[in-house]
Amino acid sequence: MADTSYKELSLNGLWKNNPAIVQLLGLCPLLAVTGSVVNAIGLGLATTLVLICSNTAVSLIRNIVSDAVRLPAFVMIIAAAVTCIELLMQAFAYELYQILGIFLPLITTNCVILGRADGFAARNALGPSMYDGFIMGVGFSVILVLLGGLRELTGTGALFANMDLLFGPGAATWEIVLVEGYQPFLLAILPPGAFIFTGLIIAAKNVIDERIKKHQDARKERPVKGSKRVRVTGTIS
Repeated sequence: MADTSYKELSLNGLWKNNPAIVQLLGLCPLLAVTGSVVNAIGLGLATTLVLICSNTAVSLIRNIVSDAVRLPAFVMIIAAAVTCIELLMQAFAYELYQILGIFLPLITTNCVILGRADGFAARNALGPSMYDGFIMGVGFSVILVLLGGLRELTGTGALFANMDLLFGPGAATWEIVLVEGYQPFLLAILPPGAFIFTGLIIAAKNVIDERIKKHQDARKERPVKGSKRVRVTGTIS
């Protein structure tokens, strides 16, 4: 098993190696379905569950499957997990399932999932592999929800509309209208808006990383306070 701590896995999944804004994987669903928060949450939950299931299964069979059939086996595992998630969503959130449409079955070919299966789960034990799938899914979902919130707020002036599609009739009142009489801004909801806001999120992360690096460098270069002992050798006349 690779010597990777859970703290390092968490930091990589949520920030340093976030699959959406660092690795830039899974951009097709990221840009296509994040027109609202509910869509983003639905796809994020589905992707996270598939990541956990696929990483778990791949880790369990990593010492059994030969290299010749490794990738086909991984794809079959991922496809089976996606099918199960699709059936669950059809049963409990059918309207949201229709809205997400083709992007649910396309999870099977999502580079995030296959990349974690082949790049991490196939080389690590069960516990770290399950956690890696979970934390990478959470990192991906956070960006989905953030992007969906920005686009929904800018496009409609409201947040959390149609949450009943995922959480049931009781969530119909969760919508928050921040601007009354808001004129819809269609660019934010359409695909070009997804590119613009994704670029802004990546730029914001780069700015934060640069400031953190400067702060760390400044701390390293800071002189130590207090007197210093000076050793003198030789003869002083």
